[in-house]
Amino acid sequence: MDVAERVQDNMNALAENVYPGRGIVIGLTPDRRSFVQVYWIMGRSENSRNRVFVREADTVRTRAWDESKLEDPSLIIYRCIRSFPGCHVVSNGDQTDTIFDAMSAGKTFEDALFTRTFEPDPPNYTPRIAGVVDLNDPTHAYKLAIIKAIANDGAHCARHVFNYETPIGGVGHCVTTYSGDGAPLPSFRGEPYMVETLDDPAELARLYWEALNEENKVSLLVKFIDVESERTRIEIINKHRG
Repeated sequence: MDVAERVQDNMNALAENVYPGRGIVIGLTPDRRSFVQVYWIMGRSENSRNRVFVREADTVRTRAWDESKLEDPSLIIYRCIRSFPGCHVVSNGDQTDTIFDAMSAGKTFEDALFTRTFEPDPPNYTPRIAGVVDLNDPTHAYKLAIIKAIANDGAHCARHVFNYETPIGGVGHCVTTYSGDGAPLPSFRGEPYMVETLDDPAELARLYWEALNEENKVSLLVKFIDVESERTRIEIINKHRG
């Protein structure tokens, strides 16, 4: 099976997955001019679904759509993306700030991850997923990571970092919190899988938005990072609009 066939199979599998949970894609556009970051959130509970993405300059954060219905904000309100010159961070929780603070102070992506663990939400122990495009690092195009409980056992933590040295035009790598629906929710298994990228951020946002389960999807963002100028473009889609 060649790369194009594998990418299409994986896109089909994503579309058939009722609940991959939160997901991150990082890759390179087909024209090789921009790195791509995609991040989405999904939800089954009213509290999880009561969210939108809000842009603040080059940062995007989650916000309650209806503040009167907001319950526990600790795991659902956070900054999804942050950046400083050359370095662009994305994650599914407040570890976005942990990684940003560490790397802006000269530490590594891995240093930051070793200070965090999976989310304290038994019995799911939701994995923390994260990624970085570090244009200051000549040895890697981008990195993805997942911190998760072993076999949904909160006593055991595993941290996996995946380094992508050479990007592939038109291809991204995807990691999600869950492998599907269930009780408890089954954590993502294996390594990030190859998925599709496009040259236009709005079209890429629509591609992934339409692939996600209609009932459970909540919000999605796409960030393009120009390889030469580092100029960024951000697209956001929220189920709650108005």
